Amino acid sequence: MTIDMHSHWRPPALIDLLRARTEAPLIETSDDGVEVLRGRSGGTEPVSEAFDNLEERLAVMDRQGISTAVLSLFGTFQWIEALPLEESLAMLRVHNDALAEICAAHPGRFVAYASLPLVDQAAALEEFDRVMGIDGFIGAIVPGNAFLTYKDAEAFRPYLETANRHSAVLFVHWGPRPGDAWPRVTPEADNASARLFTLDMQASLSADMMTLCYSDLLEEYPDVRIHIHNLGGNIPYEVERLDHRNALDTPDEPMPSSRLVKPHLYVDCNSLGAQAIECGVAAYGASRIMLGTDGTEFGCEWSVKALKEARIDDAARHAILHGNAARFLGHLATLAPYQEAAE
Repeated sequence: MTIDMHSHWRPPALIDLLRARTEAPLIETSDDGVEVLRGRSGGTEPVSEAFDNLEERLAVMDRQGISTAVLSLFGTFQWIEALPLEESLAMLRVHNDALAEICAAHPGRFVAYASLPLVDQAAALEEFDRVMGIDGFIGAIVPGNAFLTYKDAEAFRPYLETANRHSAVLFVHWGPRPGDAWPRVTPEADNASARLFTLDMQASLSADMMTLCYSDLLEEYPDVRIHIHNLGGNIPYEVERLDHRNALDTPDEPMPSSRLVKPHLYVDCNSLGAQAIECGVAAYGASRIMLGTDGTEFGCEWSVKALKEARIDDAARHAILHGNAARFLGHLATLAPYQEAAE
């Protein structure tokens, strides 16, 4: 059985609040009498398909051998974090409290990352402190744009301080801060989806890793845990190029390959393949990688298959599937006990 560190959740707890909204995103009744979720771009999706179902998620976890899933707000709902505070705080508290209820009802099967009203730092930190007093929460999700550069990260020091005080996790996930131009790839671009959800995402995560690994930023927060998804971007397969440029341009500085391991900084292997996982193990060591699936059955099948095919030893594979995550967050929440998954 395995621990899924990257398991997004489309929150049904927000349905009533979305019905009450008067501008998109909102839930409305279509001309044919079907309730739909209308997004900011005008597209619609039936409510029956737009949100997650707890029993269905548990069934997927059981089929795929997932013992514990770490729930986090699905990306297309993260616009909530950028709403004016009088709207965002109420919605996010409903969401966070619903996650707390899920964790309490299924101890060990679920733990959670909170979402925060990022438009108001004081309110966000107050909510962070609040949820860390609730069983099941291991930390909070924060946007990747907050760590693209050292200067960007300076503004997020209070979040690092709060996480450090609770020995909690910050899940650095690709995405904008309130006010950032987004998306960076316009829908009119050729191959827009591939450019946005792969090229832009991986490049941004690489920049996050550069900020966190090449600077002394984390040294002031020895108890904070950092989780970055998708193997931390392209670093594992560009590290030799980084070393080469370092030798040419800044030979007096330590080689990039020697800077990639930081205390309590881990990546997940969501959406990557066997060769990428092999590169990740070579770059970071197997002890710094955890399983991620995006919270879908397809994602789970993809990631588990990649781990099976990766040319790594059984000890490394077990560490990625369970041991690393158990060590990473076991002090923060109850986890389901490990047992061998049935073939």
